[in-house]
Amino acid sequence: MELSYTVAVLIIPIVMFLFLGIVGVKLSKKTAGLLGTCAMGVTTLIAYASALTYFFGTSQGQIVDGVRQQLEVLDITWLQFTENLVIKLGILLDPISAMMLIVITTVSLMVHIYSLGYMDGEKGFQRYYAFLSLFTFSMLGLVVATNIFQMYIFWELVGVSSYLLIGFYYTLPAAVSASKKAFIVTRFADLGFLLGILILSFYTKTFDFVTLTSNPSAAITSAGGATFMGCSVMAWALTLIFMGGAGKSAMFPLHIWLPDAMEGPTPVSALIHAATMVVAGVYLVARLFPVYCLEEGTMTVITVIGCVTALYAAAVACVQSDIKRVLAFSTISQIAFMITSLGVARPELHEGVGYMASMFHLFTHAMFKALLFLCAGAIIHAVHSNEMSKMGGLRKYMPICNIAFLIGCLAISGIWPFAGFFSKDEILVAAYANSPVWGIWLSAVAGMTAFYMFRLYYKIFWWNNPDYGHHTPHEAPMTMTFPLIFLSLVSIVAGFVPFGDLVTWNREALHTHIDWAVAGTSTVIAVAAIALATVLYYKENPVPTKMADACRGLWTAAYKRFYMDELYQFITHKIIFACISRPIAWFDRRIIDGTFDLLANVTNSASYAVRKLQGGTIQGYVWVYILGAAILAAVSIICLI
Repeated sequence: MELSYTVAVLIIPIVMFLFLGIVGVKLSKKTAGLLGTCAMGVTTLIAYASALTYFFGTSQGQIVDGVRQQLEVLDITWLQFTENLVIKLGILLDPISAMMLIVITTVSLMVHIYSLGYMDGEKGFQRYYAFLSLFTFSMLGLVVATNIFQMYIFWELVGVSSYLLIGFYYTLPAAVSASKKAFIVTRFADLGFLLGILILSFYTKTFDFVTLTSNPSAAITSAGGATFMGCSVMAWALTLIFMGGAGKSAMFPLHIWLPDAMEGPTPVSALIHAATMVVAGVYLVARLFPVYCLEEGTMTVITVIGCVTALYAAAVACVQSDIKRVLAFSTISQIAFMITSLGVARPELHEGVGYMASMFHLFTHAMFKALLFLCAGAIIHAVHSNEMSKMGGLRKYMPICNIAFLIGCLAISGIWPFAGFFSKDEILVAAYANSPVWGIWLSAVAGMTAFYMFRLYYKIFWWNNPDYGHHTPHEAPMTMTFPLIFLSLVSIVAGFVPFGDLVTWNREALHTHIDWAVAGTSTVIAVAAIALATVLYYKENPVPTKMADACRGLWTAAYKRFYMDELYQFITHKIIFACISRPIAWFDRRIIDGTFDLLANVTNSASYAVRKLQGGTIQGYVWVYILGAAILAAVSIICLI
């Protein structure tokens, strides 16, 4: 089969992980980094070849009657429970998986190159590149999975590799806590994902994506009208599956792990928490989108959670002082845009433009958000701090980074002709088509996005610079600058990709156009928000401080993330640990352990009491014999009477 070489995109990263993990310590840091980067480069070329062949090749008949087909490049039976319930391992190429191959490998390659400079001199350099390869393998395996159980296997591998990368600086308590927090929260969500898979497969008798999505009505009716607590079991299954996606994509209220995950190296933040892992939840819903469309209640849940998360994260980002935390909450808000776009999408509304818009924004956001995170890494590398108060006037010292960061801010703000303008416009079109409420809501959040991003930009590059002392900031080395230039160019041109012709919900071409009523309104809102940020933050002044003092309660609540972490601490420590776990622990120690300790003590005491019967003297044994015989005789007489 022509596309059989696609399997190499999985083989190369896992081989590199094993190689660097086993013998990497015997290699020099430079050699390990170059090997990992070269392997990623080859993987990227193969991924591009597969995607381009799928989209534009004709030898395999990818397009039949105007519909782009799903191709199972590899399909191997792994476990077979029944004739129909089979777990297979394979590679599925369709519009969204081909698109994700490009996104993952592009960003991963840029991060590999960038890390050669950023991580230079770090202890565990070889281990770092081994973990990067493991993550890339896991994420690529997730997106090309042919069935939902295979996806779950790679889903968990993604969680493991993210845990390893977040906790890379394992000597720092904050990094250890952040990695554990991310692991625990996402594992809790993944429990829901697993339960959803089991319910779905029980009723549909299949794990296969093609089977589920080619005839979604059959999947829904297979439940036979079974209900639980007033809802159909299929609605429960799909909601539980979405729970897993919400955890991975940091949707409210399972978002608390992502801001703390910024304790990992900044290139890791660009790879995992901006462009790839956090979009896994979006990809999961998109993969099962035809099935989700038939459960209106679940789609409403997805829409509401997306809208609430988008507003919440944008409000928190407006007041943060740590550059990476602003970008972290920005990521949460933008992922929520994608989730909402899927939630409002319907086949009858503009040919399901919401589905295409979500995937389009996933593609463009991956590029400009990776750009922003890598710019943040260059800034932190130059000033040795994450706090904006330690920055200022950096446009004079870092002109390339200044331009790149500005491009990223314009793209995420939705300013023409940058990539975010086109994808955001499609999301807003889908939202307004479903309900004006969702459209107005997302338009307001888009305005907040433009405001906090330019607040960040001005405070870093335009405010009066502090005394940098002997550490005068300077432009990053070429290994770090090249990815910034490349991603900047992509962020400018990516919006002109005819995305609707390639990726749509029913795999038919969707020739989209700009709805200037929506795009014009959103542009005016974005420009107004940028103007407000310019007035407040273009030059250092006391106005922002006065405004914060005037709204001290709201400002503090937003800065404290509306006390969500404190709420979780209260629930876990004061309720679960104190009221549930502690009584259970007391019962286990006092009652369960105490009972068995009592049995042991009684047995021990009895053994000490009878051990004198085995004293080693013949006279003692005679007396015991006579006593035993007398007791037996007495018992016999009593029984005869």
